[in-house]
Amino acid sequence: MTADLQLRPVRDDDLPVLFAHQQDPQANWMAAFGPADPADRAAFDAHWSRIRADPRIVVRAVTVGGEVVGHVTAFPVEERTEVSYWIDPTRWGRGYATAALTALLRELPQRPVHARTAKDNRASLAVLRKCGFVVIGEDSGYAAGRGTEVAEWVLELPAQGADQGNH
Repeated sequence: MTADLQLRPVRDDDLPVLFAHQQDPQANWMAAFGPADPADRAAFDAHWSRIRADPRIVVRAVTVGGEVVGHVTAFPVEERTEVSYWIDPTRWGRGYATAALTALLRELPQRPVHARTAKDNRASLAVLRKCGFVVIGEDSGYAAGRGTEVAEWVLELPAQGADQGNH
């Protein structure tokens, strides 16, 4: 199902599609740590302008058959590199998040890599585990997507994960 999946730099004409993906209430609830107001186009545009201009951030459009189905990102948080992803909710359950994250990890030479997910987001936890991440801790923080404090898992793709898939 994911044979046609590719990553490429995000282009200006991808932004309306990515903004539309962000409008799904269930996806915002699951992501938890998204924007306070997913419908605020000015905030969306400012966010994307900032992350696309930052050379420390790797952000890729996820395409299947040439159609944008989401995005994956690697970004610095203090001394760590963290990853995140967003797949169009109408495309969930097809392996796109796992395939996209796997492809992004191939672009990142550094290990370890970190990720976080709301504890109740079992699908995201499953994606991260399939990609080799292990739970290393717990945390909580205010999640604008839910308007409340949310417990989360802290995960790491350890240094030995750098050679996964190369054997």
